[in-house]
Amino acid sequence: MKKNKFTLAILLLFSLNSSFAETIILSSCDNKKDGFLKNEYILDLEKLLLTRNYVYNQETYKKYRITDLSVKKENTLTRFIYRQEGKILTDKLGYPQFYTQLLFEIDSPNIMIKTVINNEEGISSMSNCKKIERFEKES
Repeated sequence: MKKNKFTLAILLLFSLNSSFAETIILSSCDNKKDGFLKNEYILDLEKLLLTRNYVYNQETYKKYRITDLSVKKENTLTRFIYRQEGKILTDKLGYPQFYTQLLFEIDSPNIMIKTVINNEEGISSMSNCKKIERFEKES
């Protein structure tokens, strides 16, 4: 009887410690400024990482390659993310007085860019994704 209680206690402990990790993939994303053959965003909410995989189309690649020889046609970017007021934001890029962040809303195909200049905030649409996939895995 004691062995059964002990086993039950261990199972209960493991079931309480298990958590669900969620990954959101936004793919086939257009862009208001540039053209892409591939443009996807992977939000790993367990590791709090954004991975963006993209491939420029030929026109966009040539546009950026003219001024910067280090530009590659195929790229991967990784940024830290965090949740705030039901939204997902990337880490801040820039200076304390001026910075930008990508802004995602759960189940929304829109990707916004948040710009802050001297505490004045502006949010505009940057991209619209045709496909959203959500994956939950138990860990």
